[in-house]
Amino acid sequence: MSKQSLSSWFKSGSPWVWLNAGAVSISVVMVVGLLLLIAVRGLSHFWPADIMELTYQEPGGEKITLIGEDIETETVLAARLKSTGVNLPEGQVSAERHLMKVGNRDYFGLDFRWINGPWIGDVSYPEKIVAVERREWGDFFGYLTEVKQQGKQVASGEDAWAELQKRLLRSNALVAEIKKIEKSEIGEINHGLEELRLRTRRLELDGVALGSVQHLEIEQERKQWDVKYAGLQKQLSDLNAALNRDQMMIKMSDGREVEIPLAKVVEAIRPNAMGVGQKIRTYFHEVWKFMSDDPREANTEGGIFPAIFGTVMMVMIMAVLVTPFGVVAAVYLKEYATQGPMIRLIRIAVNNLAGVPSIVYGVFGLGFFVYYLGGNIDEIFFSASLPAPTFGTPGLMWASLTLAILTVPVVIVATEEGLSRIPRAIREGSLALGATKAETLWRTVLPMAAPAMMTGLILAVARAAGEVAPLMMVGVVKLAPALAVDTIAPYLHLDRQFMHLGFHIYDVGFQSPNVEAARPLVYATAFLLVLIIIVLNMAAISIRNRLRENFKASES
Repeated sequence: MSKQSLSSWFKSGSPWVWLNAGAVSISVVMVVGLLLLIAVRGLSHFWPADIMELTYQEPGGEKITLIGEDIETETVLAARLKSTGVNLPEGQVSAERHLMKVGNRDYFGLDFRWINGPWIGDVSYPEKIVAVERREWGDFFGYLTEVKQQGKQVASGEDAWAELQKRLLRSNALVAEIKKIEKSEIGEINHGLEELRLRTRRLELDGVALGSVQHLEIEQERKQWDVKYAGLQKQLSDLNAALNRDQMMIKMSDGREVEIPLAKVVEAIRPNAMGVGQKIRTYFHEVWKFMSDDPREANTEGGIFPAIFGTVMMVMIMAVLVTPFGVVAAVYLKEYATQGPMIRLIRIAVNNLAGVPSIVYGVFGLGFFVYYLGGNIDEIFFSASLPAPTFGTPGLMWASLTLAILTVPVVIVATEEGLSRIPRAIREGSLALGATKAETLWRTVLPMAAPAMMTGLILAVARAAGEVAPLMMVGVVKLAPALAVDTIAPYLHLDRQFMHLGFHIYDVGFQSPNVEAARPLVYATAFLLVLIIIVLNMAAISIRNRLRENFKASES
């Protein structure tokens, strides 16, 4: 290629087109690759992997039998192993070592163990090995020997497996019933008793003497709640007695036989005896449990439903709050304000607000919303509950408001851009036909700018759903005792603290006492957070596209 043709090629702009296309392609590949990495690392955790039994003996050590899952394999150099006190056989410069999940943490101390390949003996995959998911202490691996009822054997050998599955269904049904009573019915009683306490406190503040009609009515209602609570306590006692009826005996890899109450067992499977179809069904069952159950074991076991619910609820409330504020501000700046130095200064301030670190918004939300606004609300409307705060403490409402303030510049800018694209002739035509400015704005301009408003909302949702730093100060917690929505009036409790997927990732990834157990859950939770953001954005994009189609139809 000659120098002249090369110069003309550069002047045509083709190199920059190809450069931009290459940059976009690389970005797409990196994003897809990152999502695939997160998905594979996270979702593979729920596959019922085969459990191996092997013999292991390091030089000078005792020969032992291990049972567990092969989680990870890596090749290490002899020098690295030597630094840990392990010497490879003469002439061997590297070796494989395996991270093995041996479970039984309450008996072995740790449920993960590194073993070195050169000293692994016979490896087998017996079909009778049982993997038990417990409510506490993680997984348990071993051989089922017998099933007991109140300490007496009811089945042993191969018959024990069928009997165990039947009794597990019964125990899990009892656990679900107990959980329902504790969270729903007893929660309603506690709420009712708290209301009575607040009513009594209000009477004291108003100077109503003890023994009055109001106090007698409150005392009568309290007795009714106490009677109902005593009945539920009796029911819970009976259910717990029935739940503690059954036990299972399992033989561990070191030969010890231990008893596990079925009340502490979620499920038991034999992954080595499963076919592909059974494993697929078990896999989707485990994924569903992860999405629908409450967390356990410092968030390293169980599910993340409260975090999913809290994230979606907070984003929805934030969207309801930020859209009117952002649209009204944009309409004023574009349609009503006299364009001058002050308006230009306001626009510069709005643009700069979009770049303020999110933790600054968290500090503002804590100081203004929680301490000032919430504290004054408590003094005016909830004085009977003081000194215990109601709205003067971090909660869902203040978290949503803080994120609304954080994302409102995005909505303002996007809405202003949409208003700027509407031809001036349309406004003038509407005014010429006799419409007022308000009617023109409401019936003509805003419907045409609706897609731009939705674009701003999409950007706001995408940013707010992933924020963590401000939420740590204005409402999010490690474990929320109750959801913000329940069957107790007023049904939506904006004063409650909540769980969030972003904070859950931080907590499990950096604050977990069991790092190896938490690692796949971090990937799975991160992947789920990305999916939720995509779903929320796709819903908003669908609404925006429908608005555009309606506008095109009205034009034609």
